[in-house]
Amino acid sequence: MTQIAITHMGLCTPLGQEPQQILARLLQGDDSAMCWREDLLFDGPALVGQVDCPLPQIPAALAQYDCRNNQMLLSAAGQLAQAVLDAKSRYGSERIGVVIGTSTSGIASGEAALKYRQQHGVFPGAYHYHQQELGGASEFLSRHFGLTGPSYTLSTACSSSAKVFAAARRLLNADLCDLVIVGGVDSLCQLTLNGFQALESVSSGHCQPFSANRDGINIGEGAALFTLERGSGSLLLAGVGESADAYHISAPHPEGLGAIAAMTAALQDAGLTPADISYVNLHGTATPKNDAMESRALLAVFGDTLPPCSSTKPLTGHALGAAGAIEAAFCCLLLSAHNSQNGLPPQLWDGQQDSRDPALPLVQPGQHGPLEYVMSNSFAFGGSNASLIFCRGVNHA
Repeated sequence: MTQIAITHMGLCTPLGQEPQQILARLLQGDDSAMCWREDLLFDGPALVGQVDCPLPQIPAALAQYDCRNNQMLLSAAGQLAQAVLDAKSRYGSERIGVVIGTSTSGIASGEAALKYRQQHGVFPGAYHYHQQELGGASEFLSRHFGLTGPSYTLSTACSSSAKVFAAARRLLNADLCDLVIVGGVDSLCQLTLNGFQALESVSSGHCQPFSANRDGINIGEGAALFTLERGSGSLLLAGVGESADAYHISAPHPEGLGAIAAMTAALQDAGLTPADISYVNLHGTATPKNDAMESRALLAVFGDTLPPCSSTKPLTGHALGAAGAIEAAFCCLLLSAHNSQNGLPPQLWDGQQDSRDPALPLVQPGQHGPLEYVMSNSFAFGGSNASLIFCRGVNHA
C-alpha cells in the first residue's frame, strides 16, 4: 500500500463553501443553517439543513443532468477546476477517475416531473431520467471535466461517500489511476423526508444526538469533493475500515458489531492503536438505536482511551449519501493550517445523558486538541459501515 494524499477539496455545505468560513462555523457550533420547510413532509413542517448559496447553472451541453443535486456537485467541482486541468495535462484524462457517493441523486426532479405528469398527462419536456439516476452524478462530473478514466457511483445509504475513499485508494494502488476525484452529494426531497417519517425517525425539532430526549434525525443536503493522489502531502488518508454486518435492513446491530469491525479495521489499516486517535466525528444521527449502538461500539473499541468526540449533524442535518464526504471534509479542516489552535467541534445537545447508554466524552464549547489522527464514522442501513482516519502529513504548516 502506498501513501495517499488528499490534495484538494471543493465544498458546498449548509455551513458554506469557503473552508475558513465552514471551519469557523463548525468550531462555533453554529446551527443557523437549520431551517423549517413546509414543502417536504406531507403532514407538517420539517427542520432541515439547507444549502443557501447561489448555485451554478448546468451547462446546456449537459442539460440532461440538470438538477439541484448536480448543481451542488458543480459548485464543489468549480473549486477543483484548476487542479483537474493541471492533472489532465500531467496524467492524461484516461488516468483520472471519479467515484461519487449519493443516495437521493436528483429524485426531487423526478418528484416534480411526476406531479406535472399527473396534471398534464405527459412528462415535462425538460425532464430526463439522468437527472435522478444514481449513476448520473459521477457520469455528469466525468463529462463536465472531460475525463475518460474509471467513473462510477456508490450508493450504500449513509456510508456511500465514506466508502468512496476506499474505492479510490484501490484504484490508485492498482495503478488504474493517478488521481481520483471522490466525494458525495445529496439534496433535499420529499421521498427521503417522508420515508424517514414513515420509520418514525424524523425529529420534532432540533436533533439531540446521545441525549435521553433524542427523538430522531434532521435531514440535510450538500456536496464535498476531494482529489486523492499517491504520495505525500499536508493531509493524508491514514486508514480505511469497512464492514457489512447485514443485521437488519434499517436497524443497526444493538451492540454495534459492524461498527466495531469497521473502526478496528481502520485502526489496523493505519497501523494505530485506539490511544492514537485525537478526535472522532461520530455518525451520531440522534435516533434511539443508532446512538445506543454507537456509544457501545466506541466503548468496545477505545475502552478507557476514548478521545473527545461529537456529532456535527445538529449543524448540518444528516446529509445521507453525502454525509460521509461532508464530515470527512470537516475532519480535514480540523487538521488543516486554518485550525492553528486545534479547536474541536462542540456537541450541540441538551446535556441530558441517556443513563441506559455509555457516556461519551462529548466535546464542550471552546474545547481544543491536540490533533494528530482523527476518525470519521459512517454507519448505514443494511449494516454497511465505514470508518476513515485522516492525519496531518509531512508538509503541514
